[in-house]
Amino acid sequence: MNKVFYGKLIFECSSTGRRGYDLPENTFGKSLNDFIPATLQRQATLVLPEADEQTVARHYTNMSNNNFGVDTGFYPLGSCTMKYNPKINEEVAAHPAFTALHPAQPAETVQGALHLYDEVQRTLAEIAGMSAFTLNPYAGAHGELTGLMVIRSYHMSRGDEKRTKIIVPDSAHGTNPASAAVCGLQIVEVKSTPEGTIDVEALKPLLNDEVAGMMMTNPNTLGIFETKIPEIARLVHECGGLMYYDGANLNPMLGVCRPGDMGFDVMHINLHKTFSTPHGGGGPGSGPVGVRKGLEQFLPNPRVRKNDDGTYGVSSEPTALGSVSSFLGNYGIIIRAYAYLLSIGGDILPMVGKLSVLNANYVKEILKEYYQLPIDGLCKHEFVFDGLRPEFGGDHHDESHVTTLDVAKRILDYGFHAPTIYFPLLFHEALMIEPTETESKDTLDSFIEVLKNIAIEARDERDKVKNAPLTTPVRRNDDVKAVKDAIFVYNA
Repeated sequence: MNKVFYGKLIFECSSTGRRGYDLPENTFGKSLNDFIPATLQRQATLVLPEADEQTVARHYTNMSNNNFGVDTGFYPLGSCTMKYNPKINEEVAAHPAFTALHPAQPAETVQGALHLYDEVQRTLAEIAGMSAFTLNPYAGAHGELTGLMVIRSYHMSRGDEKRTKIIVPDSAHGTNPASAAVCGLQIVEVKSTPEGTIDVEALKPLLNDEVAGMMMTNPNTLGIFETKIPEIARLVHECGGLMYYDGANLNPMLGVCRPGDMGFDVMHINLHKTFSTPHGGGGPGSGPVGVRKGLEQFLPNPRVRKNDDGTYGVSSEPTALGSVSSFLGNYGIIIRAYAYLLSIGGDILPMVGKLSVLNANYVKEILKEYYQLPIDGLCKHEFVFDGLRPEFGGDHHDESHVTTLDVAKRILDYGFHAPTIYFPLLFHEALMIEPTETESKDTLDSFIEVLKNIAIEARDERDKVKNAPLTTPVRRNDDVKAVKDAIFVYNA
């Protein structure tokens, strides 16, 4: 437990003999222990901190005040699209008409809920240029796995069992090769060009009759639009493979272009990125999967279908790849995304992508005088610096140079969350920034000023940046020791 005295965080608050109140013993029936088998009951006395209720309340309140999120400040985490979640989404999802439902209710008693589910499926299909969607997967990575299972099911249905290789760019999100491995596929890496896009000439020798498909993100992880996708899709399709679109970076494409029109066969969308539902903490999330015409039969069970008479039902199909979740996914998250879609509307949707691109280029163009920009030119929703410019302390030949980690730690002192660092792995000192469309010019100007100040500090007051953060409750941890010698229990 911790407490704060005069702004200093104290981690040990237990005092011997101090306690809260106890409820009176149950005199009206069996105690809880009567319902728990003896083999499962604790034999030794549980050792817990000794504290009164007020201390406990202050402990958790102080802990919550140390949290950072999109409601407390700017969150420029690249590759994650950490946009503001409108509170109307929460209000709609909290309505008793939704929260009182049970997933096992007969379909005829939840027609409104199934209608909403179907509307989201159809809307996402239109936005993405796909034929059909399932909303069952619980998260983006879960959607990736589901999409790859669709690809495997497609090949297996044709008796093409030797297709066990999946091509993944060297700039891909880490979940891409991980999802492919879980799906039993062999990962084949394709290199990028110096301009940051997939090297088509390096791709060609990798294509053969063992390739199940290729995974791509567009714009890619560097925030660059992959202009050669039509050629890449043609090459992959000619060798019998399918194209998979990682929807993590769909935000700047909304209403402007569609993955299905580019030649992608299967894709997932992160509702917690593109469509403003809660993000982080391990869930709940949602990773809907879409497919082009001809692959619908492989989508997982159960499925929501609209009947000829206009009613809705839930069915399971024998051609499906199986089930990937309980019932129909994280319905509360789907409701939030639906509220966002209705609030934005089809006429305004294209502005989401355009403003995210405008914001990213605005920040990039001003800060590239202070930070190294390895790939210049128009970016989309995000961009990557390669640390500070040499004249501001970013000279890698100097052992005491100011690193990207130093910059990220110093950003915390100014009240902003740090961007993504050391990803993608293409650059030694990667600093990845994504402003999103929801941030105002005032906020972006403040962030730009902070990054400028840090660059000047790195040049003129290097120790200040090297020792940051200076104002946070916890200073720099030994990251290696924290991983190898983590303490998870009280009084260890």
